[in-house]
Amino acid sequence: RVPDPTKFDLSLRASRHHTTYPLVMHSKMAHNDWMPKRRVIVELVGTVMGCVFVSAALAIIWIARSTVSQDVYVSELGATGAPTAKWFQLALLLLVVGGSLVAYAARDIRAAAPLLRAWTPTVSLWIGCGFFLVASQVTCTAGCPLPVGPTFTWQDFIHTTVAVLAFAAACIAMLQISFSKGSRMLAGFSLAAGLAVALIAAAGGLLSLARFEANFGSRLELLATTIAIGWLVVLGAILAIRLARIPRAASVQPAAKPILGSVDPV
Repeated sequence: RVPDPTKFDLSLRASRHHTTYPLVMHSKMAHNDWMPKRRVIVELVGTVMGCVFVSAALAIIWIARSTVSQDVYVSELGATGAPTAKWFQLALLLLVVGGSLVAYAARDIRAAAPLLRAWTPTVSLWIGCGFFLVASQVTCTAGCPLPVGPTFTWQDFIHTTVAVLAFAAACIAMLQISFSKGSRMLAGFSLAAGLAVALIAAAGGLLSLARFEANFGSRLELLATTIAIGWLVVLGAILAIRLARIPRAASVQPAAKPILGSVDPV
């Protein structure tokens, strides 16, 4: 049966924005009210786990690097026959899973600049994670030689190419977020991180191509890797904090109260 609209106030006025929303009358209204909160909690847990996975990936890379007596590029940790190869693969897989979770939490972020609005930062991060997934399975050969001239191999070529593209996708995501609205602190941090990663990684790559100061170039690459992964952890932490505030904010909303009488379930 349909209640008499002259006897009841069928509107719910939001206390903050003073916007009128229709009051849905259903026998399972109480069940439906907590469903969005459950989704928020699940997403919050996923985002926190993403931060944990990404942090663990960075820790594994640094621990593996500390076990090597000489300066090596990050990819050399996973080279064929290297004692740290399995740990390198594990680190990249953790980065792929954790980065994908953080990227999903950032799906509502979009750049304000026209050139960066073609797709969201989430898409850029997922593309980067896809390239890192390939890099984890197709590692370079012993010594990670440059895939040019007599040292060319398809294995090294594929690994080097996807690694470069993964870093490029991450830098694009940083730039997209730096031109988004909502948080000046996150935007500024993303801009600084994106420029730093691009410049430092490019410098390390050029030194490698020139076969000049390879030790210094490997340190630059490790620094760029640390900044990029650290940025992803910070992004995930900020998104997790925002998600944690949603259930608390929703709990302070006033309950719907009819003006006259009470509304029976239909």
